[in-house]
Amino acid sequence: MKRIFTILSSFLLMASGAFAQKKLTEATISYDIVINTGSQRPRAADFFDGATSTVYLKGLKSRTEMVSSLGTQATLIDLGAKSVAVLKEYGPQKYIIQMTPANWKDANRKFEDVQFSYMDDTKTILGYKCKKAIGKLSDGTTFTVWYTLDLVPENNDFQYVNRSLPGLAMEYESNMGKDLKVTYTVSKINMSPVPAAKFDLPKAGFRVLSYDESKGQ
Repeated sequence: MKRIFTILSSFLLMASGAFAQKKLTEATISYDIVINTGSQRPRAADFFDGATSTVYLKGLKSRTEMVSSLGTQATLIDLGAKSVAVLKEYGPQKYIIQMTPANWKDANRKFEDVQFSYMDDTKTILGYKCKKAIGKLSDGTTFTVWYTLDLVPENNDFQYVNRSLPGLAMEYESNMGKDLKVTYTVSKINMSPVPAAKFDLPKAGFRVLSYDESKGQ
């Protein structure tokens, strides 16, 4: 009888954990961006003051949009159509870079073999319990990620470096050069439906480039 009770208790605990998880099929996720630099004169970092990154998820589609004082850059991924497009708007310069899955993989090749070490540390971000992971790139660079098991994106290619995590990255670091480190932290998650138009490409006003052509820009 005791054995049966133990089995039932374990099953209930597993079931409650499964029900606590939410599959993120549609949401708007807002990240605040903080720049950390080892330089006393962070000229490049000044351009990113107040920058934000917003991720729009809708099924197999995603749009990641970064807005800074320099301009706007958005990455649109459609896993169903197997297509990627990057929109860049910096002053009068407006480009659409069309990519194949192979191009997208090549553009992110430094993140391809990232290895995560999972820690016991926890903290709460926006009401979600988060666990700590240390990512290590093939060049030896390391970065810290805080992720939650409560939210699991259906489409996780929008953060290539974090795509193998078992949950949503709520806070993560990105190294930009030798002395520049960028920290992204979730500030808001909206579960309301995302308009389909968010994933449409502009029909005019942008110069269209192939991936190979964009390398010369």
